[in-house]
Amino acid sequence: MQNLVSLNLTAQDLADLDGALETMRRVFAPLVSLQPQQRRDLMKMGDKSEVFCRQTLTVLTANPQIVPPNLGLAEAQADLAALDQLRPRLIVLRQLLEKADDTEMALGSDIIGVALEGYGLLKVSGKDEGLKSARRELSARWAKAARSAAQAPAD
Repeated sequence: MQNLVSLNLTAQDLADLDGALETMRRVFAPLVSLQPQQRRDLMKMGDKSEVFCRQTLTVLTANPQIVPPNLGLAEAQADLAALDQLRPRLIVLRQLLEKADDTEMALGSDIIGVALEGYGLLKVSGKDEGLKSARRELSARWAKAARSAAQAPAD
């Protein structure tokens, strides 16, 4: 029998997690949400571009006489500092989210494995146990899938 994960969160664990999530919502409130078109239209700073940007900002900072006031150098420097502060935390968040996603999948897999085996037992052994209506209700899950597939338009 598969049992990929056993997870027992206490009431205190859940309260701590909810508190941490609320803190993250508060701290992350200034973060932006971009529309898909905005994401496509933005200039992207990849690894090579980042080196170029850092070097350019350093040269401009060392030579303020060539920087016009409307360039936005101070804001770019602040953005770079914020990026440097945010990145290590994003790495941790991505790792935690990946583990949470994997755990969610493993829990679901554990549950459906037992449910399918249990359903099989009901089909075989539950005939004389007064479980006819329960078996009929549970079989609706499979009937809907078959009916949906039959109704789906052919490509």
